[in-house]
Amino acid sequence: MAEKILIIEDEIHIARMIRLELEREGYTCACAYDGEEGLAAALSGEYDLALLDVMLPKMDGFALLKALRERSEMGVIMLTARGEIDDRVQGLELGADDYLIKPFSMRELTARVRTALRHTAGGEEHILRCGKLRLDRLQGRAWFEEEELNLAHKEWEVLAYFMTHAGEVCSREELLRGVWGYDYMGDTNLIDVYIRYLRSKIDQRFGVQYLHTVRGLGYTFGERHE
Repeated sequence: MAEKILIIEDEIHIARMIRLELEREGYTCACAYDGEEGLAAALSGEYDLALLDVMLPKMDGFALLKALRERSEMGVIMLTARGEIDDRVQGLELGADDYLIKPFSMRELTARVRTALRHTAGGEEHILRCGKLRLDRLQGRAWFEEEELNLAHKEWEVLAYFMTHAGEVCSREELLRGVWGYDYMGDTNLIDVYIRYLRSKIDQRFGVQYLHTVRGLGYTFGERHE
C-alpha cells in the first residue's frame, strides 16, 4: 500500500506542485491549507508523514506541531522560508523529524521524504545511524561507537545533513542551502573547509572513510574502511 503524506501549506500552487511530484513518486497525498485544518487531518491517523509549513493562517506550524506531538508521533518535515538556526532548533525540539528551507528542489524534497519515512518506520525519529556513527538531532550530539565526537555546532549540522542524505550525491550548493540557508551568498569553497574538518575528526581519527568526493558533482557519505 502506498504511504500517505499530508501537505500542510497555505500557498496553494506550492502545495499542488509538491503533491504532483510526490504522487509521481508513488505516494498518496492530500493537502490542508491552514493550521486548524492541518491539525485535524494529522490527528485523523490516516497519514504516515506530514510536510508542515511554518507560516500558516489560523495556527502556525510550531503551534500545530506542539499540539500534534501531545497525541501523535507521526513523521513531520517542517517547510520554512526562515533560515535562522533558532527556528530550526525550535522545530526539532518540538518534535519535527527534519526541516527543509524554501526554495528547495523537488529532488531534495523526495530524498528527505524517503529518509523521514524510513526513520519513523524504525521508531527512532531523532537518531541517525551510519555504520558506527550515531547522531542525536534533539541533543545536538554525535558519537563514533561509544566515543562522543568533539564537533563545533556548524560541523555537527554538516554531519547531520550528510547522515540524512547518506548514499546520495550532495552538491556544494545543496549543502549550503540545507545548512546555511537559501539566502547565503558566500563562497561554496566553505563546504570544502568543513569537509576537511569532518575528515580530520572522523575519517582520519578512526581509520574509516565516510566522506567521498565525486568529481564535478560534490560529495557522498557512507562508511568504507580504509
